[in-house]
Amino acid sequence: MVKIRLTRGGAKKRPFYHIVAIDQRAKRDGRALERLGYYNPIATATEKRVEVDVSRVQHWVGQGAQMTDKVRQLVREAAVAQAA
Repeated sequence: MVKIRLTRGGAKKRPFYHIVAIDQRAKRDGRALERLGYYNPIATATEKRVEVDVSRVQHWVGQGAQMTDKVRQLVREAAVAQAA
């Protein structure tokens, strides 16, 4: 089964996450099927906090992928920001 979840990047004490479609059996930072966006939890006022390709997320969900709770929250946030 495919999951849409976060993979960690960035330096120590400075996390940065990619939102990816990945097989659920893969490791946290394993090879992803597709990179769908990013999440920067420590973004400053000039940087974007969340960027997500909502149409590609909808494509993967239509194919049966499941989102984690945090990713679902981030996709909602990105959709609201895109609509505004």
